[in-house]
This record gives sequence, structure tokens and C-alpha cells, in this order.
Amino acid sequence: MSGKSTFTIAVIPGDGTGPEVIREALKALNAAGTRDQLHFDLHHYDLGGERFLKTGEILPESVLAEIATMDAIMLGAIGHPDVKPGILEKGLLLELRFRLDQYINLRPVALYPGVETPLKNKGPAEIDFAVVRENTEGMYTGVGGFLKKGTLQEVATQESINTRYGVERCIRYAFEYCRKRGKRKKLTLCGKTNVLTYAFDLWERVFHLVAAEYPDVTTDYAHVDAVSMWMIKNPEWFDVIITDNLFGDIITDIGAMIQGGLGIAAGGNINPAGVSMFEPIGGSAPKYTGQNVINPLAAIMAASMMLEHLGQSTAAARIENAVKKALLQDIRSLASGNMGRGTREVGDLIADYIAKA
Repeated sequence: MSGKSTFTIAVIPGDGTGPEVIREALKALNAAGTRDQLHFDLHHYDLGGERFLKTGEILPESVLAEIATMDAIMLGAIGHPDVKPGILEKGLLLELRFRLDQYINLRPVALYPGVETPLKNKGPAEIDFAVVRENTEGMYTGVGGFLKKGTLQEVATQESINTRYGVERCIRYAFEYCRKRGKRKKLTLCGKTNVLTYAFDLWERVFHLVAAEYPDVTTDYAHVDAVSMWMIKNPEWFDVIITDNLFGDIITDIGAMIQGGLGIAAGGNINPAGVSMFEPIGGSAPKYTGQNVINPLAAIMAASMMLEHLGQSTAAARIENAVKKALLQDIRSLASGNMGRGTREVGDLIADYIAKA
């Protein structure tokens, strides 16, 4: 538990249904804060599609400088139907991750009681692991280009950049997280050493070097295609998975589906020594905007993750326990529009459970 009790939080509601889910996440955050005498100084930023369309700005340097002084960031969703795909994602999401050096993407994959999974004969005991994804290197650095673009001889290249520094700090975080998680203490390196022989040779060598410093953590390796199969067939085999940026992006979506869907999946973009950002991993879902039907639970769980990161484990657990209770007793389905309650009503319910627990 951190001795700090006041936190400055940058709030980026974003596009589509992002503002709706963030509104409910802040209800839960404030309810937990009231119980534990925590204060949140919220700074709202209108970054996203609407601002870009009006001003041409995506992430002004002055705004980035302000956000860099905060304790954490809460993000709703980015993605606007009138903005070409890739502009906001690169200019805002990737820019925040890279400029704030949020080199870890952390994705807990936990199936809660009362939530359906598409996996036959699997339940909460079998689906309880986490993925640590390298977040600032790999295929997402933008290294590459076109030759003879638009012609029949066109060539497109895109390179995966993996530095010893970036790989090692990510692997060390994964070992520490696996130890702190305190469950099976098993860390699986997910790669493709049989084909990507340069990048994952580096990953594998560093993995084994760091493993020698963590004799209490069991290690193994699996190709990404095998991991994808085993996440479906035998998810109980995993405790913590460490992987690169691209593979992590893919397997965490598999994780979201087996834990019940995007409606419950939250993630953190983490700089252990700087400003970290927490978000629901689903998109902006513009077709549901303003209808009070979008599921806010993933955003609420992102608030729980943020509190845990800030050293407020008790407050984080209050939110998670309230979500678990609602899933068992009150929420019919995680599918937006089929929850049995509206977005605001789900948020009120969670906040009420936190206040009365």
C-alpha cells in the first residue's frame, strides 16, 4: 500500500462510446477512493477524432508535457468513423506509448464466476493467467517503407526492431510480475525461434540469462502458433506469458475471448518508473454511442488495474470484488445491449456495491 493518498489522473475519454465507459469507471474509482480516503485530481483531455477533425491536432506537445507529469492515465477508446484508420492509432495511442516509454503492455486474462466462456469444460480455475507484451519495439516502430508505390512492381517492407535493452527490461518485468503474482510462478516465453531466427534468438538468450536470477520461477518456451492452440485447448497450462509486440497483440485478443469477451478485458500500458495508461481493450464502438447500452465493465476493471499499479491494492480489490458480485447476481450477459441493465445502471450498481461492501 502506497503512503500517498492524492493522485493526479489524466482522463482521455476519446471517441465513440469511450466517454460513456470512462464515466462509469470514474464512478467506481471515486467510490473506492471514498472508502479508502483517496483523492483523485482528474484532468480531462479532449484528444481523439473530434478534436482532430476540428483542429488537425492529434497530440500537441503542450498536452503531452502536461500528461507526463501525472500519476496515471485513464483512456476510454480511440477510433472515429470519419478519420482514416491508422491516423489516431499511430498519432495518439502509439505516440503516448512511445513518448512516455510505456514499454510493458500487461493483460490479465481471468474468467470470473458467472461469465460464460466459449471453451468447453473450462472455468475460472483453468482460465487465470496474464500476458506481458513488449510495447515499444518490434513491428510497431514504423521502420520500413515503399518502393515504386502504386505500380505493379511495388515493394513494401516493415521491420521488427528488437534491442537487447528493450528485450531485457521487458523480460525482467515479467519475471518480477510472475514472482509477485504468486500463483504457479511459471513464465512462458512465446516466440517463433524456428523462423524468426534473429529476433527470437535474442529474446531466447536474454530470457535464459535473466532466468538464472529467478530460481523460484519455472520457465518454458512455446512457438506462438502452439501458444494460440493451447490457450484454447489447455489454458490452465499458463501462468504468465512473455512475448513481443506483434505476437502479444494477437494472443491477448484470444485471451479476451476466452475470458468472456471484450466487455471485461482491461489492460495497462506501463512504465514502471513513469506514467502508465490503463484502458478497456475494446474499440470505440461508434454504432452504440449515446444509446446507454455499451458494457462499461472493462473500463471499470481498468480503473482497478490503475489503483493496483498506484499501490492501492485494497481499493483495487474493492472494485474487482464489486464487479465479481455484479457478474454473479445482476448482469445477464457481457454483450453490449444484452446486459439486462444500461451502461449508467451498471456503473451505479458497481459503485453502490463498493460503497456498501
